[in-house]
Amino acid sequence: MTDFLLELRSEEIPARMQDKAREDLARLFAAELAKAGITTGAIATYATPRRLALIARDLPLETAAVTEEVKGPKTAAPPQALEGFLRKTGLTREQLTERDGVFFAITEKPGRATADVLADAIPAIVRAFPWPKSMRWGAASTSTESLRWVRPLHGIVALLGEELVPVSIAGIESGYATLGHRFHHPGPITIGSADDYVAKLNAAHVIVDQDARRTIIRDRASALAAEAGLVLVEDEGLVGENAGLTEWPVPLLGRFDAEFLSVPPEVIQLTARVNQKYFVCRDSGGALANAFVCTANIEASDGGATIVEGNRKVLAARLSDARFFYDTDLKVPLETQAEKLSKIVFHEKLGTVADKVDRVAKLARWLVEEGIILPGTGRGTSEAGGGGVPHGASLADASLHHPADGPPPRAGEELADLAERAARLAKADLVTGMVGEFPELQGLMGGYYAAAQGEDPRVAAAVRDHYKPVGQGDEVPTDPVTVAVSLADKLDTIAAFFSINEKPTGSKDPFALRRAVLGVASIIQQNALSASLRKMFELALEQNHRARRARDVTTDADAGYSRYVDELITFAIDRLKVQQREAGVRHDLIDAVFALGGEDDLVRLLARVRALQAFVGTEDGANLLAGYKRAANILKKEGYSPLPPREGPGVGGESQDGSAKPLPNLSPEGGGDEGGGKTLSYTPEIAEADLIAALDAAEPAAARAVEAEDFEAAMAALATLRGPIDAFFDSVTVNDPDADKRAARLALLARVRDAVHTVADFSRIEG
Repeated sequence: MTDFLLELRSEEIPARMQDKAREDLARLFAAELAKAGITTGAIATYATPRRLALIARDLPLETAAVTEEVKGPKTAAPPQALEGFLRKTGLTREQLTERDGVFFAITEKPGRATADVLADAIPAIVRAFPWPKSMRWGAASTSTESLRWVRPLHGIVALLGEELVPVSIAGIESGYATLGHRFHHPGPITIGSADDYVAKLNAAHVIVDQDARRTIIRDRASALAAEAGLVLVEDEGLVGENAGLTEWPVPLLGRFDAEFLSVPPEVIQLTARVNQKYFVCRDSGGALANAFVCTANIEASDGGATIVEGNRKVLAARLSDARFFYDTDLKVPLETQAEKLSKIVFHEKLGTVADKVDRVAKLARWLVEEGIILPGTGRGTSEAGGGGVPHGASLADASLHHPADGPPPRAGEELADLAERAARLAKADLVTGMVGEFPELQGLMGGYYAAAQGEDPRVAAAVRDHYKPVGQGDEVPTDPVTVAVSLADKLDTIAAFFSINEKPTGSKDPFALRRAVLGVASIIQQNALSASLRKMFELALEQNHRARRARDVTTDADAGYSRYVDELITFAIDRLKVQQREAGVRHDLIDAVFALGGEDDLVRLLARVRALQAFVGTEDGANLLAGYKRAANILKKEGYSPLPPREGPGVGGESQDGSAKPLPNLSPEGGGDEGGGKTLSYTPEIAEADLIAALDAAEPAAARAVEAEDFEAAMAALATLRGPIDAFFDSVTVNDPDADKRAARLALLARVRDAVHTVADFSRIEG
């Protein structure tokens, strides 16, 4: 066994490509050797700006002999089939092996020297390398058949043990020599084997291991900041980028003019990071300091003073540009900037950004006026006529309203005005110079401009944060004005693209609708909003419909835009399942609750699901589920209909039990109206009577608990059925020869099934 070293030396490889290139090199190398039957030991890959390297441990010096077996035609096949097989294999009839009436061609391939395998594999790897961008160079570049590499390839080192593997690619011959640091050690270095590769390059001021360079940058940058009484703003992406730009990293701390701190700190940080690859620092109070850390690629004789000064001048020029953009943008009111949005197309079928802003503003006002921007459940639903958050209150502080108190008050006009105002200004910064330079700052800069131009602080905050949450783990807005604008913006985006049939398909989601619907779900959950998805999507679709009509734009969706509501709700629930699965919530339980129909309040739905998950995990829950399924199976076999679904979206209308035979609603003799039907014509057995009594108590208790949204209590009520159901199945014959008994007992099983359905469709629960 021996080790193999491969180094491909080129001009500068972009930092962003290096990690993926290391993965690709290891993958292609292992695949090429596997073709020859060679299994390697550990593979280590390295990348610097000027080289891509691989060390493979424990390679055999020769490959093992291989026996290949090719199946041929049957012995009874026509002669033409056998002749074709012989031509394909190059064998004669006598050389074939007959087994079980089938011809086989068995050939022995002798082993090969591993060096020969590598000599063939390396050119194949280089020519097949999947760089995101590559180039041709030199005189040969006039031909499309010439070698392509990320940057011109200059040298190859290929050593198996201490022996050179002869490789020639586009006139580049493999050898023992490589180059050290461009300035500290520009001359050639002779590599003896994989064992001394890293050490010899390190002596020549090249740290081959990218992880070691990252550690140096991370630790030294933090130390420099600490020595200056500051704290480095950590940025792992920037650590990796600087490591990809240097072979001998030397972090240096510098200062810029404190006057630039009048520019928003995010602008300074982004300017330093994106344009110059610098880290920034904060002072002990958490404020941005006028300090930066750059990463040099040399150890300067003056300790880096000249390098720091040069970088300070470049950063000052960048910050001057940023301050110019900021000061210029501040001179134009956001309201005036917003007028320019009418010249920006949002989508050819959906009008301009100004059209979207108008829709979002109307939707945001509606969300406030209808009282949807309220915390908790059972409060301020649109069906109840609306409600509101007291002026200046956060969602967490808003008072609760109980339906028994009568219709909730309409939301304050001021809060609705603020939501609409914020929505109309939210996209205005898209046409500012600063966002034109740094698109990442959209929303954030609008918030700064709104605050500086005297807008209400809640409006400024809503403009700043209305894109949130933009991804998993991102902050979720809680201020009422921000919640209204953020929710309206996302609802409009989802509904608008669905209405023109631009829906996500497979892995494609060009308009980020999955992210938008997860944002809607997060906002609703975080703020415990009592909100009907159906109502919100209906209004968002209607707004789009009206806007298209106003612009004399027609689409196929215009004739029946409401048909997309169910699709939107199903889409939202599907994404909710994905989100909740990561939180440990079972998708089948979401299906079980949603299948009842009429439940599109996400807070209430998830509360019911969590209570259901806790319940089915108990012994009572598991046994009740088993009893339910036994009852449902009997009813299905007998062809009786299920409980009619409630009106609403989703899959609640699907019949699980087949036909629509009517079931009598019977109660025990003497039960009167308590059991909800006519009395039995016979004396029930003890277990039968006990189950009827348990149902008489559990059904109304569960229904009351569901109405009060106390789902734990609803589960507790259902749990009381567990024992009576078990006893019923143990001692009572359902399919009794007596027709009256049989009909009554089937009706009793239907009561069991339907009682359980007050909480969830248990037929959809797995297990």
